[in-house]
Amino acid sequence: MSRGLGDVYKRQVSPWLMGTFFALGLVASIAATKSWREMKRSPYFFQRLQAGKRLQTYSSASLGLFLITLVVGFYSWQEPADATIRSAIISNSKPIPEIVEELEAPSVVETVDESISTVDVFPFESPVESPENTQLVTLIDQPLIAEKLTLPETYDRFESQVALGDNSNLGTLSFSTEVSDEYEAVEPRQLFAEGFYTLYATFDYAGLDDGMVWSWIWRRDGEILEGGNEVWAYGQEGPGYIFFNPEEGFQAGQYSLDIWVNGELMAQSGVVMNNASISANN
Repeated sequence: MSRGLGDVYKRQVSPWLMGTFFALGLVASIAATKSWREMKRSPYFFQRLQAGKRLQTYSSASLGLFLITLVVGFYSWQEPADATIRSAIISNSKPIPEIVEELEAPSVVETVDESISTVDVFPFESPVESPENTQLVTLIDQPLIAEKLTLPETYDRFESQVALGDNSNLGTLSFSTEVSDEYEAVEPRQLFAEGFYTLYATFDYAGLDDGMVWSWIWRRDGEILEGGNEVWAYGQEGPGYIFFNPEEGFQAGQYSLDIWVNGELMAQSGVVMNNASISANN
């Protein structure tokens, strides 16, 4: 029997079943009422005992029949499942001839000469040299860190309880004078004016566990200005930032920030402070 015919059959038969069970329940209720009266009015104990047993039987039967009536009614009043078969009709199913030709055209794979090697460069990007920005190029071309950096003992005072993992990283440092509510740099850049303000360095970290030890060091032209060292307690991943606002203000020169985790250099970048270069670019 199909679902559609079954639903029709259910709607037609259910009322009869409900009526039958309900009528039987009424009969059992009437018999139970009669047995209750006999139990109350009979002058003999034996007759009252028999009437009590009949009362129990008829009461149980009437209750069961009424419950069956409710179940049948609930089942018959349920909305039938929608068994309508639907299909999607797609118009213009043929692809456009131009697209067919493009898809059938042989693909061209360009090979890259593997002999070309990559060169690590200083994170500062030098602008195209011109008379207006000659001073800026001179500042940026100066080597900020000529020798390999080492972590000073002043900023290596704690012993790590957790080792670095293969996926431990701090991402790329971005510098700005303002951060958003999501700890993202607002208008990040690498050239700033001299003066008094707060410089923010934002980053996205991952694979860092609480109990590691991290350090940060701010430098100007390679000379240490300020730093810190503490046990990491900021979770495995997320955004973060470090800020710097020296009392003497930012003076002309190159400012850099290096961040260490468990004694290893994890991130390093910097910016240039120079009013003349900003005026030339404007």
